[in-house]
This record gives sequence, structure tokens and C-alpha cells, in this order.
Amino acid sequence: MNPSTTTAGTQTWRDGKRAMWLLSPMVPVLGLLLPALAYSANLGVLSWGLPLFLYGVLPLLDVLIGTDRTNPPESAVAELEQQRYYRAIVVAYIPAQYAATILGAWLAVSAGLAWWELLGLVISTGVVNGVAINTAHELGHKTNSLERWLAKLTLGPVAYGHFFIEHNKGHHKNVATPEDPASSKMGENFWVFLPRTMSGSLRSAWELERSRLEKKGRSVWSFSNENLQAWAITVVLFGALTYWLGAWALLFLAAQAFYGMTLLEVVNYLEHYGLVRLKDQKTGRYERCQPRHSWNSNHVVTNLFLYQLQRHSDHHANPTRRYQALRHFDDSPQLPSGYASMLLIAYFPPIWFRVMDPLVVAHHQGDLTKANVYPPRRAELIAKWAAQVPPVGSKTFEFVDDAPVRIAATAKVKTSQHQCPNCSYIYDESVGCPREGVEPGTPWSALPNTWPCPDCAVREKIDFHPLETAVDPA
Repeated sequence: MNPSTTTAGTQTWRDGKRAMWLLSPMVPVLGLLLPALAYSANLGVLSWGLPLFLYGVLPLLDVLIGTDRTNPPESAVAELEQQRYYRAIVVAYIPAQYAATILGAWLAVSAGLAWWELLGLVISTGVVNGVAINTAHELGHKTNSLERWLAKLTLGPVAYGHFFIEHNKGHHKNVATPEDPASSKMGENFWVFLPRTMSGSLRSAWELERSRLEKKGRSVWSFSNENLQAWAITVVLFGALTYWLGAWALLFLAAQAFYGMTLLEVVNYLEHYGLVRLKDQKTGRYERCQPRHSWNSNHVVTNLFLYQLQRHSDHHANPTRRYQALRHFDDSPQLPSGYASMLLIAYFPPIWFRVMDPLVVAHHQGDLTKANVYPPRRAELIAKWAAQVPPVGSKTFEFVDDAPVRIAATAKVKTSQHQCPNCSYIYDESVGCPREGVEPGTPWSALPNTWPCPDCAVREKIDFHPLETAVDPA
């Protein structure tokens, strides 16, 4: 069978974007070629080529080419995810990223650049490494150790190694709730959100590893701490370049890394703005993360450059699903344009509020008591929009779990294995989960109901299915 085709029922399905996914690793290639050309041809304006591409060309192409809502058929997904071609495209980002970072540091110190050329180089290199966080995001959600280590390697040049822990185990568990530092609130501008999310994510990542290692009887300062592992890559890289090029190289590396961090966080800002999962008052649990809890965009060009990150609802529902198989959902709220356009708008709060606040209100049908609203502006915003849109009456919140999940949570079960209904991870009592500090032989009943799946972090213990027949509690 042709690798670009998959049989779906009696029909053959082809990935029409198969060749176009090669655009994804083009960002670091441009980040390498444009500064090199600027230096060799003495065309300093080219040092601004990549940010002009990000903030100008991509939004224009999104408008001109438009959207694509088509999904691969479910019968094609298993084979589609197994094709090495798509994985190679993700991994290809990394060598070009490191080459662009090293070249950028050398040019910053050795090329005698004017201040405006140096500023362009800082931002260009920061774009390469900021977008690289999305590459790390794609790799870090996978269950094999090689891809997870490559995720840490990708985070090295941007000095944001703790993202590997906080995003998978913190953000995916707490997304669209007040507990999540990476979920922005309606009425909260980006410049207020930025320090909150950066500091909150760092604290969360450290606490998550501290808790995990404590269960294993190890110190948080041991090298088993995956935050320290990821940060060590940054220390080695920055240290080696500083030793080679001098202290000015370190200043350049720090500046481009900070810009790269902000690029990630502005994307975080727009992904869940004003959206919230309701809380069941009886159980104290938040409802499942569903398509309505993430802003999505089907704009083709930005999706090709970002491994389809804009299909964010499906990603949160199925974090281990690979980018080429992510789906559009009709009930997911849609951004008016692609990420490349929206992140530029986010830098200007009055424009952002004018564009996005009406969409949040419409999504919640005028009832902002169901939105994630910035507390200092809650009364103001509710009063403002209540005068314009009649609020919809409250309705009782209900879980949408299927019956087997309820039985597994309430009945006594004679089994030693339980399976996550999202990613199919299996907890076996005889094996435990040593990487999360759960020793072999730990009974299922000893785990708290809030224990998250160690692979996808989307489902908790109470959601797992027993792999043997449940018995009547009586």
C-alpha cells in the first residue's frame, strides 16, 4: 500500500497534506538561512525576516487560503499514526533549531551587527526556539522514552525545560479551571497573564516533581528530578557557547530564550481564554475537558507550521494522538483567525477584548457566571454584558461518563488491572507505577480517586475501567 494512502472501509483515504507537513520544520531552516544570508550579503534587514514572516506573511496566508475542517476517518487513524514519515518531520526540527541557535550566538558576538540588526537576530532566534516548544509539546506527550527525551532536548535552547512536566501533568489536568496558571481569564490582559503563568507554571512543575520523588523516597534535588534533567541541557548548551564566544553570548542566549518563552505563553493565553469547566458540588470534581473548553482554528497554513496545534480540543481530549490525526469538532469554539494573527492581537489588550470578549459571551450564551472571569473585573464585566445579552438560566451540571465508568467507581472489583479510557494505559498492581512513585504491589484501592493517568493526565483513577468483571458490592 502507498504510505500516503489508507484503506477506510471500501474506500481509500489519502492524506492530502502529506507533503505540506514538511512546512513544520521550515521555521528553524528559515531561522538559519535568513541570518546567514543577512551576514554574507550584508543585508541586515534579513535579520528581521523570520519575525516578519511570523507576524505578517503567515496571517496573510491564513486569510487567503482559509480553513479546512476535514478529518481523517477513524478507520485510518491507527495506520496513520504508525507512519514514520510524520515522526521524522517532528524530529527534523531539532538539528536545524540547534544550528540556528549556535549561528545566532556566533553572529551576535562576532558579526559587528548594528543594534537594530542584533535586535532582529534576538527575535528571530527566539521565534525558532519559541516555536520549538511546540515541537517539544508534540514529542513530550508520547509514551516512549526516546521521544520524551527529545522533548527535553528541544526545550534546552529556550531554557523552559519545566514545561515538559507542568504541561503534561499540570495543565492537562487543570486546564480551563482557576487552578491552572496557563488558562487565561476573560478580562485579564496578556501582560498581566504573562508573569502569572510563568511563575505559576514553574512552581507547579517543581511541586509535581517534588511530590513524585517524595513518594519514591528521593530528594527533589536528585537528578531523578526531570526538571533538573531538562535544565541541565540548557546549562550545558549555554555554558559551552559562553566558554567559546564569551559573556556576550550568554546575554544573547538569555534574551532570545525569554522572547521564546513569551511566544509560548501568548499561545497559552489565547487557547482557553474565558473558558471554564464547571465543578460538581457533590463530588468536588471538574467536568471532563470537552471540545467547548478550548479555542480552535482550522486555518490551514498556521496548522501546517504548528503540527496542527490549533485543533486544541482534540489534543486535550486525546493528548497522545499524533498531530496528523487530530480532528475538528463542530461544537468547539472557533477563533476568528489562526494563531499567527491572534497572538499579534493579544499584545494589544483593547483590540483583544474588543475581538474576543463578545465571542466568550456568545459561547456562554450571555451567562458569564459560567465563564472564567478575571476576579478584579468580574462585577464590571458581568454588569456590562448582562445589559446587552439576557442571561440563560442555570442548569444542573451532570457528568457524561458512560455506565462502566460509574460502576468502576462505585462497585467492588476483583481485578489487579485498570485501564485508562482515554489513552489505554493499564495500571497493574503487581507493576505499580515506579516513575510516579507508586511501588510495585500497591493495591488499586490505595490510590486516591484524583490520581491522574501517568501517560495522558486527562483521566483520573475514578475514570479507569477494570479489566475484569465487576461484582456486586453485596
